[in-house]
Amino acid sequence: MMNEGSELSVTIAQIVQRLKGTHLHSQLEKQAKECLHRPEIRLESIKEDVRKFLRATGWERKLQNAVYRELHILPPSGHPEAPLEHTKEPLAYMRKAQASWEKRILKSLNSMCTELGVPLARKRPVLEQKELTSKWNEMGADEPACVLFFIFWKVLINLKNPNHDHSDGLTARSHWGLIPISLSVRDVPQLREAYPELSLSCSQLGIDDHAHVPPDLFESEHIRIGKKVVDEQDSAAAQQYSRQGSPTGLRAQLWALILNITNDPEDVAHYEQLKAAVIHHDLLVDNLIYKDVKLTASNDDYYFVFEDVLYQVLLCFSRDTAVLEHFSYNSATPPKSYIQGKTGEEEFAVVYPPNGVIPFHGFSMYVAPLCFLYNEPCKLYSVFREMYVRYFFRLHSISSSPSGIVSLCLQFERLLQIHLPQLFFHLQEIMAQPLRIAFKWMVRAFSGYLSTDQLLLLWDRILGYDSLELVAVLAAAVFAFRAENLMEVTSLASAEAVLADLSTLKVMPLLQIFLFANVI
Repeated sequence: MMNEGSELSVTIAQIVQRLKGTHLHSQLEKQAKECLHRPEIRLESIKEDVRKFLRATGWERKLQNAVYRELHILPPSGHPEAPLEHTKEPLAYMRKAQASWEKRILKSLNSMCTELGVPLARKRPVLEQKELTSKWNEMGADEPACVLFFIFWKVLINLKNPNHDHSDGLTARSHWGLIPISLSVRDVPQLREAYPELSLSCSQLGIDDHAHVPPDLFESEHIRIGKKVVDEQDSAAAQQYSRQGSPTGLRAQLWALILNITNDPEDVAHYEQLKAAVIHHDLLVDNLIYKDVKLTASNDDYYFVFEDVLYQVLLCFSRDTAVLEHFSYNSATPPKSYIQGKTGEEEFAVVYPPNGVIPFHGFSMYVAPLCFLYNEPCKLYSVFREMYVRYFFRLHSISSSPSGIVSLCLQFERLLQIHLPQLFFHLQEIMAQPLRIAFKWMVRAFSGYLSTDQLLLLWDRILGYDSLELVAVLAAAVFAFRAENLMEVTSLASAEAVLADLSTLKVMPLLQIFLFANVI
C-alpha cells in the first residue's frame, strides 16, 4: 500500500493530467500570457504577480472548482500495479455479477432488435430529419413500440460471495434479509457522526422555514449566506451550505456551482452537436426512452408538463460520448456492437449506444425533477449529465461502493433489522419483505414518489454530503413512520397499500426523527 504522501502525489498527478488539454487549461494559459504585458507584472516576481492576477480575475477560483470536481469523481487510490478492473470494483464476485447482468441486457436489446425488425442505428432520410427538426419541441406526439425491462432487484438478491461459508445450510439468519452478502454499512451512531448538520440542534430548510416559524430565526439569515456563497462562486462552500438545504430561489445556482456547471459557449456548442446527432441518426434505444417517458413522467402529476423536454435531454444524452469517461470508475463496462457483417472482430466493435448507457424503466425520473430548476435546455442537460456521472449510475450498477445500490439495499435492511426488528420479522413472516417494497424508491432516489419540493430537499443533502446513503436512511425512516399501520397488515398487497402514497411525507422531519430522536 502507498503511504499518505505518495498517495497525495499520485492524486495530484492524476488531476493535473485530467485537466491538461481542457478548455479551462487553455483559457488559463491564455490569461497568463496576456497578463504579462500588464505594468503590475514585474520580472523579479513574475510567478507571484501572475498568480495574484489570476486570483483577482476569478480564474484561480475556477481552477479550484475544477480540481474539487475531479476529487469527487476520482476512484480511491489502490496499489499502483493493480489492474484497472480492480480500481473500478475491488470484489471479483461483484465484477462477475455486473458482467453477467450486462450480458442479459445486451441479449434483451438484440432480441428487441430482431422482434421489431429494426437496426440498432440508422441514418434518417432527409425528409425525416427536417420533420424532426421542425417538431423538436413537441416530440411527445410519437408513440413507439413497448419494450419491457428486467427486474433488476432479482439479480441483487441472488448475489453470492464465494468466500462465504454456506455449509451450515439454512439458518435463522439466512432468512433474515434479502441481500445475502456482507458489506460495511453504517449504523445509526455512525450515521449521527457522519451527518451532524441534520441533528435536532441544527436549523434546517424543510423544517425551520415553515409558516409557523418566524423567518428571522433562521430562513432570512440562511438566504443571506446563500447569496454570499453564490457570489463567491466557491464549489466547496456551496456543497457545505446545501447540507442544511438550499433556498428555492438559489437552488439552481447552488447545484450548478456544486457540480461545477458553467454553461460556457463550448457547452452550448456541445449540446447543439448532440441535438444534430439526434436529428441525423435514429437509434433503437430511442424507443426505450420514448416508452419510459410515456410510462413514467407523462403519467406523473408533477412532471407530465415536461414530456418534450425529457425527450430532448435523454435523446441527446444517449449520443454523448463524454459520458463514457465515467466508466473509468464505474464497475460497469460500456456495451459494444459490431459493424454489420463484422461480428466478433474487435477492430470493428463500437460502443452502443454512444454514451454506453442503455436506458431502463424509470430512467427519465432522474431528469424530471431538474426541469423545475432549469429553463435552458443546455444547462438542464449539463446538470443532469453531471448528476448521472457522480451519483445516479451507482443506482443501476452492481458494485461494493457505499453509495451503490447493493450497499443501499443492505443498509436499509440492517437499519430495519436492528431498530425495528418486530416490524421486519412481521413483514418477513407474511412474505412482504421490506426491500421488495423499498427497492423501487431507492433505485430512483425517490423521484416520482415524494412531492417535488420534498425530493429537492433530499437531493440537496445528496449533493451536500456527496453520498446517496441518505436514500437508504429515508427508506427506513418511512417504514418507521408507518410502522403502526404495517404491524396490522397480513399480506404483501396490504403492506404496499399502506406505503403506496409518499407524496404527503416531509423528508427532513423523518430523517431527523429516525437518526436523532430515537434512543439507540
